[in-house]
Amino acid sequence: MMDALYLSKEEEQRYGELQMLALDSARSGDTGVLESMVRAGMPVNLSDRKGNSLLMLAAYHGHEETARMLLGRGAEIDRRNDHGQTPLGGVAFKGSIKLVRLMVESGADVNADNGGGKTPLMFAAMFGHRRIVEYLLQHGADAKAQTVFGISALHLARFTGACRSLAMLCRKR
Repeated sequence: MMDALYLSKEEEQRYGELQMLALDSARSGDTGVLESMVRAGMPVNLSDRKGNSLLMLAAYHGHEETARMLLGRGAEIDRRNDHGQTPLGGVAFKGSIKLVRLMVESGADVNADNGGGKTPLMFAAMFGHRRIVEYLLQHGADAKAQTVFGISALHLARFTGACRSLAMLCRKR
């Protein structure tokens, strides 16, 4: 009975290969394969060596269906990677309004510190994603939040096309 608690080297190697397949499926958006693996017992919050969860990988690479499936299977919405970044921070950086909406509607913290005080709003402002800036502000993002260096989303937006959107929305509040 005691032997059942231990895996052979071959079993450990195969499980490692299956984990890599799950991570690759999240990156590539292979929802069917990944869902089968999760149903069979693969941890829904499996992470790679950098702490990127299956949800982070799927969302960051723009795979809405895969992200939706993972969330439906209980993936942690605000699970951080080794740099302190959340899936919402990743998609705000990448610029996918559909995935930002999915994350926020699924309960993501719009003001989550993604390292050094940077918030998803700051990532969106920094990269000129105006629609995301507007959406995050409409859903409670704090436009006055600052990084550890005292930089706000408005400071970051001054360098991009998001400045006008951010300034106009801030005035309405």
